[in-house]
Amino acid sequence: MTDNEITYEIRGAIFDVYNELGPGLLESVYEEAMFFELKERGLDVVRQKEVPVVYKDTVLKTPLRLDLLVENQVIVELKSVEEMKPVFAKQLLTYLRLLKKHVGILVNFNTSNLSESIKRIVN
Repeated sequence: MTDNEITYEIRGAIFDVYNELGPGLLESVYEEAMFFELKERGLDVVRQKEVPVVYKDTVLKTPLRLDLLVENQVIVELKSVEEMKPVFAKQLLTYLRLLKKHVGILVNFNTSNLSESIKRIVN
């Protein structure tokens, strides 16, 4: 699948989860629901994927953890916060660079306007 095909399916899953559960729940609930929904759509999904961090040729003991990695191509970073901060997009961009991935999706489920709360980030 192409990045565009995968992100199309992810966006559909986001809207399905939001329409079913509504806003304001814990991020972990949305993560589990998104995992379920993406699997139902036939996509390969990994939850809480560890990302090793290398600093000056040394692998640090504390890895990063991605919320979801879809088809080993697209990183999905989930939030359930009152306000999206610019640092969230920068964090996703860092994840994309560390894993050498091209596209990520950042979404905030704690919103009254979901369309404005989904951001596509490209490395």
